Amino acid sequence: MSLYAIGDLHLHYQSILKAPGQLHGRVWKNHEEKLKNNCRNTVKDEDTLVLVGDHSWGKNLSECELDLQYIEGLPGRKILTRGNHDMFWDVKKTGQLNELFRPRLTFLQDSYETYQDYALVGTKGFTFEGPYYLDGRGRIVGWDESEEERAKKLVERELERLWKSFELAKKDGYQKFIMFLHYPPTNILEKRSGFTDMAEEYGAEQVIYAHCHGESRFYDSIHGEYRGRTYSLVSGDFLRWKPYKVLD
Repeated sequence: MSLYAIGDLHLHYQSILKAPGQLHGRVWKNHEEKLKNNCRNTVKDEDTLVLVGDHSWGKNLSECELDLQYIEGLPGRKILTRGNHDMFWDVKKTGQLNELFRPRLTFLQDSYETYQDYALVGTKGFTFEGPYYLDGRGRIVGWDESEEERAKKLVERELERLWKSFELAKKDGYQKFIMFLHYPPTNILEKRSGFTDMAEEYGAEQVIYAHCHGESRFYDSIHGEYRGRTYSLVSGDFLRWKPYKVLD
């Protein structure tokens, strides 16, 4: 039994695709078949696969029906977290989604799931992404401070949701945690954030995140060991559509 993760599938079987990189990027060509084949060769029915946000371009459930069927068809137990493009997922109606898709899919929000003796906690997350102002050498010399203030409010909201997940698991006796975010835990200006601090506070062994896709964005945040945690980017194009093994 193993735990895997991947994010940013950006499926669009019933919706209009407008992302230039996904329209023309070589790594995105037939990515659905690449992922399906890699999952079939790697993930077993008894394994758990966490899909870390941006599942579909669909604006509502009717536009996501085939995308979610595709995810259902992947091997293993599937757990989904929210991404910034998942317009079909109203956080206040997560319970309804779980009722509708149980036991085929699990939508993780304001709660936790388990894998062996670990609690799997997660939320969409958020981080300030600019706009940044650059000088002639491409160095950051400033940024949009009003957008930064807006981002701080969204970060606080997501930290509150993540805290709730940790506390529920801790109350039920769990002491080992894997933390999942869609957004990276830090932006390009940060070495630490509320998300890295929370990972340390609760002793999360690993932090898994997505959102950074396109080669110019792959290293916007933390990779590898940092302050006693392991940070891993699992965006589909970064992984070349091969699910990342989080735990055996």
